[in-house]
Amino acid sequence: MKPRKIPMRKDIVTGEMVPKKELVRIVRTPEGNVELDPTNRANGRGAYISLSVEVAEMAKKKRTFDRVFETKLDDNFYDELIAYVDHQAARKGLFGDAK
Repeated sequence: MKPRKIPMRKDIVTGEMVPKKELVRIVRTPEGNVELDPTNRANGRGAYISLSVEVAEMAKKKRTFDRVFETKLDDNFYDELIAYVDHQAARKGLFGDAK
């Protein structure tokens, strides 16, 4: 039996290719809103970021998603992103790969 292919996506902040399960998707909806997409199924243009607080803080410092989605985002979005990534990283540490 062939081993299953692991889907890879590019972390928009670091530029590294990472397995999709280790990333968080951020999406710009057709209405123009930018939001977290924990289901990875929302309609719109998506970008991925690692489940690392350091990477999320780097994204806030560089205003990465402002540039990627060509819109002005407030600091509340980045703070929400950092909190979500911190929570998911802690959850992964406790429960392993189970989501």
